[in-house]
Amino acid sequence: MEILTFLIPISLFLGGLGLVAFFWALKSKQYEDPEGDGQRFLNPDYDDHPRT
Repeated sequence: MEILTFLIPISLFLGGLGLVAFFWALKSKQYEDPEGDGQRFLNPDYDDHPRT
């Protein structure tokens, strides 16, 4: 039972860290255009730097 005094704070810390990472991803617009990202990933002709 003494191990719970370590496991509960560690699990709360890791959960909070995951929540902070999720809000950071939202703030940095990681989820702006998931449909377009999927289409660009599947398109073999897509290139970040098109040739001119």
